[in-house]
Amino acid sequence: MKRILFFVFAVGLKTVFGQVDTSYEKMYKLAKVPIECIHKEYPNKLNQTLTDSSHLQSPSELHPIFYGCFDWHSSVHGHWLLASLLNKYPGTTLEKEVIDLFDEQFQIPKVQKELLYFMPKLNKSFERTYGWAWILKLQVELKKSKHNSTHKLSENLQSLVDEIVKNYKTFLPKMVYPIRVGEHTNTAFGLSFALDYAREIGDKEFEELIIKRAKDFYLSDNGCPISWEPSGFDFISPCLQEAELMSKVLDEKDFKKWLESFMPQLFDSEFTLEPGKVLDRTDGKLVHLDGLNFSRAWCLYNIAKKLPKKLNHLNKIGDEHINSSKEQVLGSDYMGSHWLASFLVYALICQ
Repeated sequence: MKRILFFVFAVGLKTVFGQVDTSYEKMYKLAKVPIECIHKEYPNKLNQTLTDSSHLQSPSELHPIFYGCFDWHSSVHGHWLLASLLNKYPGTTLEKEVIDLFDEQFQIPKVQKELLYFMPKLNKSFERTYGWAWILKLQVELKKSKHNSTHKLSENLQSLVDEIVKNYKTFLPKMVYPIRVGEHTNTAFGLSFALDYAREIGDKEFEELIIKRAKDFYLSDNGCPISWEPSGFDFISPCLQEAELMSKVLDEKDFKKWLESFMPQLFDSEFTLEPGKVLDRTDGKLVHLDGLNFSRAWCLYNIAKKLPKKLNHLNKIGDEHINSSKEQVLGSDYMGSHWLASFLVYALICQ
């Protein structure tokens, strides 16, 4: 089974990367991005609320696991990238490197310190819901690992994950309106990854809450103005991310009906969507548009999977978006490279 998955993944990679000798070589290079930045403490964007002077500490003191890669959430999805590739490439040099790193990272005292950061009232909203979503995505991959039971990967991280899930369950019922921006706080993105987690581990209460809130927020939406996208700093498409979420929430028949009202142009085989453009990749905000191209791609792939007979043409648009930015990950300026590898890998996995 693993060989079959490896072959399917490799074929997808060769389709996108073209001239790469082997898929593993390319992915190993992408994995090196988080491996090299997970312990790179500076530059660093803490994005914190100071409860008292005890929070005037270095990033590694505040966040002993997720302090590198410029900010907390980028470190988290860098760990996700490694966990994902750990599961896809058994018996490789990458596998050994990742396990050695994870044994160092996911130690209970470090997890407890990460958890402690969320305890003050003003920090309950830290990384809501973007970082929360990636923690859950990471935990799903850790639970899948053949090394999980012997190295206690997910077990050691579980207390932090439980806190994040509790925060979701407390926060979501209080939301009156969804957040429709193209950056971190986008509600549809936060719900999509959380729904994957709830279903993977069998948390029915969490799954039902997410589905209810998704329907509350989005079921009556129509005519999403994708022609207004992207905004200057987007790395998430508000329209496509919402559609991707609803493809997971609704059955095929209901999703088709909903999408015909929400984005009818997607059913046009001649539909086009221009990839986002970046003119300055040293600008941490402007380089978001490379990430937009990858996140648009994974949304298009997942939407097409729901209605393959009607929306297969969206796969080509997804490929175009990946191709427009795939060369801007390795060797690019740190303001983009510290996080773009994760987005690229997830887009490829969703192909």
